[in-house]
Amino acid sequence: MSERPRPVTDLWVFAYGSLMWRPGFAYEEAVEARLYGAHRALCVWSVAHRGTHQRPGLVLGLDRGGSCRGLAYRVASESGDSVLAYLRKRELVTNVYLEVRRPVVLQRPTPVVTKALLYIVDRRHPQYAGNLNPAEALDIVRASHGPSGPNPEYVINTADHLRSMGIRDSGLEWLARELRAAP
Repeated sequence: MSERPRPVTDLWVFAYGSLMWRPGFAYEEAVEARLYGAHRALCVWSVAHRGTHQRPGLVLGLDRGGSCRGLAYRVASESGDSVLAYLRKRELVTNVYLEVRRPVVLQRPTPVVTKALLYIVDRRHPQYAGNLNPAEALDIVRASHGPSGPNPEYVINTADHLRSMGIRDSGLEWLARELRAAP
């Protein structure tokens, strides 16, 4: 009698910002993916990573509407609990994000839909910055620094990583150019 196959219980994590260039956890594979129903936006006041309570920085969040290209990491089932604990410590430090599981489309030769863990911005949270004008965002990012490093580094690294993947984000690209041009 043959043994029944076990269901796949690997964890998928969708990354759209710094998790793409600094995941901080072990994974089995990284696949380009698209999330529908939310878009990448520089819409979160950062007081724990790229800014402080006295001088908040700005970081990305998944905000409602549109779609977002990023990476999906497949985490082996035996590592799932430790990766989940790590992500909660990193992403939920101030609870500005909501931890959810949503379908993402893995960009394989034949696209595959799978559920992935991701963090969307809570628009009701006081750290939700909304849609700032580019000049205002530039001034904030340029002047902010937090425990995880300078805010400009975060924006530049994310823009560079997106560009290397062939993902166009004109707002982040403009910010990165301006941040490189002048202190």
